[in-house]
Amino acid sequence: MSTARRTYFISDLHLGANYITNPRLHEGRVVSFLQSIEHDADELYLVGDIIDYWYEYKYVVPRGYIRFFGQLAKMADAGVKITWFTGNHDVWLFDYLRDEIGMTVVKSNSIVEIKGKKFLLSHGDDVGQQPARYRFMRWCFYNKVCQVLYESIHPRWSYALAHLWSSENRTNRSQAHIDKGVERSLKHLTEFVEQHAGEHPEVFAYIFGHLHVARDLTLAGGKRMVVLGEWIEQCTYCTFDGEQLEMHKFDGAVISAT
Repeated sequence: MSTARRTYFISDLHLGANYITNPRLHEGRVVSFLQSIEHDADELYLVGDIIDYWYEYKYVVPRGYIRFFGQLAKMADAGVKITWFTGNHDVWLFDYLRDEIGMTVVKSNSIVEIKGKKFLLSHGDDVGQQPARYRFMRWCFYNKVCQVLYESIHPRWSYALAHLWSSENRTNRSQAHIDKGVERSLKHLTEFVEQHAGEHPEVFAYIFGHLHVARDLTLAGGKRMVVLGEWIEQCTYCTFDGEQLEMHKFDGAVISAT
Protein backbone atom coordinates (compact mmCIF):
# COMPACT_ATOMS: atom_id res chain seq x y z
CA MET A 1 0.00 0.00 0.00
CA SER A 2 1.47 3.33 -1.04
CA THR A 3 2.27 5.84 1.70
CA ALA A 4 2.84 8.63 -0.80
CA ARG A 5 1.20 11.98 -0.25
CA ARG A 6 1.76 14.25 -3.26
CA THR A 7 -0.02 14.58 -6.57
CA TYR A 8 2.12 15.40 -9.62
CA PHE A 9 1.09 17.03 -12.90
CA ILE A 10 3.24 17.00 -16.03
CA SER A 11 2.60 17.61 -19.73
CA ASP A 12 4.14 18.07 -23.17
CA LEU A 13 7.01 15.60 -22.96
CA HIS A 14 6.80 15.00 -26.74
CA LEU A 15 8.70 11.75 -26.46
CA GLY A 16 9.84 10.48 -29.84
CA ALA A 17 9.77 13.86 -31.62
CA ASN A 18 12.22 13.82 -34.52
CA TYR A 19 13.33 17.39 -33.77
CA ILE A 20 14.80 16.28 -30.43
CA THR A 21 18.55 15.80 -30.90
CA ASN A 22 19.06 12.92 -28.46
CA PRO A 23 15.80 10.99 -27.93
CA ARG A 24 17.38 8.47 -25.53
CA LEU A 25 18.75 11.25 -23.32
CA HIS A 26 15.37 13.00 -23.44
CA GLU A 27 13.51 9.85 -22.39
CA GLY A 28 16.11 9.15 -19.72
CA ARG A 29 15.62 12.58 -18.18
CA VAL A 30 11.87 11.99 -17.95
CA VAL A 31 12.41 8.54 -16.44
CA SER A 32 14.88 9.98 -13.90
CA PHE A 33 12.25 12.49 -12.86
CA LEU A 34 9.63 9.76 -12.43
CA GLN A 35 12.08 7.70 -10.40
CA SER A 36 12.74 10.70 -8.17
CA ILE A 37 9.05 11.08 -7.28
CA GLU A 38 7.99 7.44 -6.95
CA HIS A 39 8.65 7.45 -3.20
CA ASP A 40 6.10 10.18 -2.40
CA ALA A 41 3.67 10.23 -5.35
CA ASP A 42 0.20 8.87 -4.81
CA GLU A 43 -1.20 10.30 -8.06
CA LEU A 44 0.36 11.26 -11.39
CA TYR A 45 -1.54 13.23 -14.01
CA LEU A 46 -0.12 13.22 -17.54
CA VAL A 47 -1.80 16.24 -19.12
CA GLY A 48 -1.38 15.57 -22.83
CA ASP A 49 1.23 15.46 -25.60
CA ILE A 50 3.24 12.98 -23.60
CA ILE A 51 4.24 11.29 -26.85
CA ASP A 52 4.84 13.38 -29.96
CA TYR A 53 2.87 10.96 -32.11
CA TRP A 54 0.92 7.84 -31.22
CA TYR A 55 -1.55 5.75 -33.15
CA GLU A 56 -2.63 2.60 -31.39
CA TYR A 57 -3.72 0.00 -33.91
CA LYS A 58 -5.85 -2.91 -32.74
CA TYR A 59 -3.01 -5.43 -32.81
CA VAL A 60 0.06 -3.23 -33.28
CA VAL A 61 1.53 -0.48 -31.09
CA PRO A 62 4.46 1.82 -31.89
CA ARG A 63 8.02 0.84 -31.07
CA GLY A 64 10.00 2.80 -28.50
CA TYR A 65 9.32 4.44 -25.13
CA ILE A 66 10.07 1.15 -23.35
CA ARG A 67 11.89 2.74 -20.40
CA PHE A 68 9.15 5.33 -19.96
CA PHE A 69 6.33 2.80 -20.10
CA GLY A 70 8.29 0.47 -17.82
CA GLN A 71 8.62 3.20 -15.20
CA LEU A 72 4.91 4.00 -15.41
CA ALA A 73 4.11 0.31 -14.96
CA LYS A 74 6.42 0.12 -11.96
CA MET A 75 4.72 3.09 -10.34
CA ALA A 76 1.23 1.78 -11.10
CA ASP A 77 2.15 -1.62 -9.63
CA ALA A 78 3.33 0.19 -6.48
CA GLY A 79 -0.10 1.82 -6.10
CA VAL A 80 0.38 5.18 -7.80
CA LYS A 81 -2.82 6.24 -9.56
CA ILE A 82 -1.94 7.37 -13.09
CA THR A 83 -4.34 9.37 -15.27
CA TRP A 84 -3.48 10.34 -18.85
CA PHE A 85 -5.40 13.26 -20.39
CA THR A 86 -4.85 13.03 -24.13
CA GLY A 87 -3.59 16.03 -26.08
CA ASN A 88 -3.52 16.84 -29.76
CA HIS A 89 -0.39 14.72 -30.36
CA ASP A 90 -1.43 11.59 -28.42
CA VAL A 91 -5.16 11.73 -29.16
CA TRP A 92 -5.22 8.18 -30.56
CA LEU A 93 -4.52 6.53 -27.24
CA PHE A 94 -7.08 3.75 -26.79
CA ASP A 95 -6.96 0.67 -24.55
CA TYR A 96 -3.45 -0.79 -24.77
CA LEU A 97 -1.72 1.31 -22.11
CA ARG A 98 -4.91 1.51 -20.09
CA ASP A 99 -5.08 -2.27 -19.82
CA GLU A 100 -1.35 -3.09 -19.71
CA ILE A 101 -0.30 -0.46 -17.19
CA GLY A 102 -3.59 0.07 -15.37
CA MET A 103 -3.91 3.80 -15.96
CA THR A 104 -7.01 5.84 -16.66
CA VAL A 105 -7.28 7.53 -20.06
CA VAL A 106 -9.39 10.71 -20.31
CA LYS A 107 -10.26 12.19 -23.71
CA SER A 108 -11.61 15.63 -22.74
CA ASN A 109 -11.45 18.25 -20.01
CA SER A 110 -12.80 17.03 -16.71
CA ILE A 111 -13.33 18.17 -13.13
CA VAL A 112 -11.58 15.77 -10.75
CA GLU A 113 -11.33 15.74 -6.97
CA ILE A 114 -7.82 15.54 -5.56
CA LYS A 115 -7.22 15.45 -1.82
CA GLY A 116 -10.56 17.11 -1.12
CA LYS A 117 -10.16 19.89 -3.71
CA LYS A 118 -11.69 20.08 -7.18
CA PHE A 119 -9.52 20.75 -10.21
CA LEU A 120 -10.40 21.22 -13.85
CA LEU A 121 -7.79 19.43 -15.95
CA SER A 122 -7.38 19.72 -19.69
CA HIS A 123 -4.53 19.58 -22.16
CA GLY A 124 -5.80 23.04 -23.10
CA ASP A 125 -6.82 22.47 -26.71
CA ASP A 126 -10.47 21.72 -25.91
CA VAL A 127 -11.37 24.79 -23.85
CA GLY A 128 -11.66 28.45 -24.67
CA GLN A 129 -12.10 29.95 -28.12
CA GLN A 130 -10.02 27.98 -30.60
CA PRO A 131 -9.65 28.96 -34.29
CA ALA A 132 -12.19 27.36 -36.65
CA ARG A 133 -9.44 25.54 -38.56
CA TYR A 134 -8.16 23.95 -35.35
CA ARG A 135 -11.66 22.98 -34.21
CA PHE A 136 -12.23 21.22 -37.54
CA MET A 137 -8.89 19.41 -37.30
CA ARG A 138 -9.69 18.29 -33.76
CA TRP A 139 -13.12 17.05 -34.90
CA CYS A 140 -11.41 14.96 -37.59
CA PHE A 141 -9.00 13.49 -35.06
CA TYR A 142 -11.85 12.29 -32.84
CA ASN A 143 -14.23 11.22 -35.61
CA LYS A 144 -14.56 7.42 -35.79
CA VAL A 145 -14.91 7.35 -39.58
CA CYS A 146 -11.77 9.47 -40.00
CA GLN A 147 -9.92 7.18 -37.60
CA VAL A 148 -10.90 4.08 -39.59
CA LEU A 149 -9.80 5.71 -42.83
CA TYR A 150 -6.49 6.80 -41.33
CA GLU A 151 -5.93 3.34 -39.91
CA SER A 152 -6.10 1.92 -43.45
CA ILE A 153 -2.86 3.74 -44.33
CA HIS A 154 0.20 1.57 -43.80
CA PRO A 155 2.06 2.62 -40.61
CA ARG A 156 5.26 3.06 -42.64
CA TRP A 157 3.64 6.05 -44.34
CA SER A 158 1.33 7.34 -41.62
CA TYR A 159 4.13 7.58 -39.05
CA ALA A 160 6.47 9.33 -41.49
CA LEU A 161 3.77 11.85 -42.41
CA ALA A 162 2.80 12.52 -38.80
CA HIS A 163 6.39 13.14 -37.69
CA LEU A 164 7.04 15.34 -40.72
CA TRP A 165 3.95 17.41 -39.90
CA SER A 166 4.94 17.72 -36.25
CA SER A 167 8.46 18.81 -37.14
CA GLU A 168 7.32 21.28 -39.79
CA ASN A 169 4.78 22.78 -37.42
CA ARG A 170 7.45 23.40 -34.80
CA THR A 171 10.45 24.44 -36.87
CA ASN A 172 8.89 26.52 -39.66
CA ARG A 173 7.40 29.23 -37.49
CA SER A 174 9.24 32.30 -36.31
CA GLN A 175 9.65 32.91 -32.60
CA ALA A 176 7.59 36.09 -32.93
CA HIS A 177 4.74 34.07 -34.47
CA ILE A 178 4.98 31.49 -31.68
CA ASP A 179 5.02 34.16 -28.96
CA LYS A 180 1.99 35.87 -30.47
CA GLY A 181 0.09 32.59 -30.56
CA VAL A 182 0.98 31.82 -26.95
CA GLU A 183 -0.20 35.20 -25.72
CA ARG A 184 -3.45 34.82 -27.64
CA SER A 185 -3.98 31.34 -26.22
CA LEU A 186 -3.21 32.50 -22.68
CA LYS A 187 -5.82 35.21 -23.08
CA HIS A 188 -8.39 32.67 -24.27
CA LEU A 189 -7.58 30.32 -21.39
CA THR A 190 -7.88 33.16 -18.89
CA GLU A 191 -11.25 34.17 -20.29
CA PHE A 192 -12.43 30.57 -20.15
CA VAL A 193 -11.30 30.17 -16.53
CA GLU A 194 -12.92 33.40 -15.38
CA GLN A 195 -16.23 32.44 -17.01
CA HIS A 196 -16.10 28.83 -15.85
CA ALA A 197 -15.17 29.82 -12.30
CA GLY A 198 -18.25 32.03 -12.11
CA GLU A 199 -20.41 29.00 -12.95
CA HIS A 200 -18.38 26.51 -10.91
CA PRO A 201 -17.13 28.22 -7.75
CA GLU A 202 -16.30 24.82 -6.28
CA VAL A 203 -13.27 24.46 -8.60
CA PHE A 204 -10.08 25.17 -6.68
CA ALA A 205 -7.65 25.40 -9.61
CA TYR A 206 -7.30 24.94 -13.37
CA ILE A 207 -4.40 23.02 -14.87
CA PHE A 208 -3.50 23.00 -18.57
CA GLY A 209 -0.66 22.05 -20.90
CA HIS A 210 -0.36 22.62 -24.65
CA LEU A 211 1.21 26.10 -24.74
CA HIS A 212 4.82 25.10 -23.92
CA VAL A 213 5.13 27.90 -21.39
CA ALA A 214 5.18 27.59 -17.61
CA ARG A 215 2.73 29.91 -15.89
CA ASP A 216 1.28 29.95 -12.37
CA LEU A 217 -1.34 32.70 -12.33
CA THR A 218 -3.75 33.91 -9.68
CA LEU A 219 -6.77 35.35 -11.47
CA ALA A 220 -9.62 37.59 -10.36
CA GLY A 221 -11.46 35.98 -7.48
CA GLY A 222 -8.35 34.13 -6.35
CA LYS A 223 -8.60 31.23 -8.80
CA ARG A 224 -5.34 29.57 -9.78
CA MET A 225 -4.53 28.78 -13.40
CA VAL A 226 -1.44 26.68 -14.02
CA VAL A 227 0.05 26.06 -17.47
CA LEU A 228 2.52 23.22 -17.04
CA GLY A 229 5.26 24.12 -19.52
CA GLU A 230 7.14 21.38 -21.38
CA TRP A 231 10.03 18.90 -21.17
CA ILE A 232 11.92 19.76 -24.35
CA GLU A 233 13.83 22.58 -22.66
CA GLN A 234 12.06 23.86 -19.52
CA CYS A 235 11.40 20.59 -17.62
CA THR A 236 8.65 21.94 -15.38
CA TYR A 237 5.90 20.26 -13.38
CA CYS A 238 3.35 20.94 -10.66
CA THR A 239 2.63 19.36 -7.27
CA PHE A 240 -0.27 19.40 -4.84
CA ASP A 241 -0.04 18.07 -1.27
CA GLY A 242 -3.59 18.82 -0.17
CA GLU A 243 -2.79 22.42 0.77
CA GLN A 244 -0.07 23.88 -1.45
CA LEU A 245 -0.21 23.91 -5.24
CA GLU A 246 3.29 24.66 -6.57
CA MET A 247 5.11 24.84 -9.89
CA HIS A 248 8.65 23.44 -10.00
CA LYS A 249 11.60 23.03 -12.29
CA PHE A 250 13.29 19.62 -12.45
CA ASP A 251 16.29 21.15 -10.66
CA GLY A 252 14.09 21.77 -7.62
CA ALA A 253 13.44 25.50 -8.06
CA VAL A 254 9.93 26.69 -7.28
CA ILE A 255 8.18 28.92 -9.83
CA SER A 256 6.30 31.53 -7.83
CA ALA A 257 2.65 32.31 -8.52
CA THR A 258 1.91 35.69 -10.08
